[in-house]
Amino acid sequence: MSSARAESSLQVYVVRYGPGSELLGSLQAFVKERQLKAPFIMTCVGSVTSAKLRLANATATNLNEIIQLSGRYEIVSLVGTLNPDAHLHICLSDSKGKTVGGHVMGNLQIFTTAEVVIGEAVDLQLTREMDNITGFPELVVQPHP
Repeated sequence: MSSARAESSLQVYVVRYGPGSELLGSLQAFVKERQLKAPFIMTCVGSVTSAKLRLANATATNLNEIIQLSGRYEIVSLVGTLNPDAHLHICLSDSKGKTVGGHVMGNLQIFTTAEVVIGEAVDLQLTREMDNITGFPELVVQPHP
């Protein structure tokens, strides 16, 4: 298995999205508008009323491990890269503090707010290429052209 390693300068952006916005789509629009080449989530707090997540048992050929959440959830953690094929993982907690997490598939409807700090490795470019071993598009790190 290969590994990706590189160094870069850092640019930081802070954004806030309000009630009713869809978080993943909003983040992807932000990245596209600013033409960011190596963006990633540094931190995020807020809440959502729905989420579609792929769980750990899913494979490229078995996507049955997808759940659709509906209700009020606090964003406990959101991490990952925001290149065109975003790879984000989220941890959410319900009204009793019970947590659930997984790979973000979309439908992150914001309840009250989402305060997001986005970093960009300005000297790099992040892309994804299909990996024959995992069956998923995996991260490729390259110098920014």
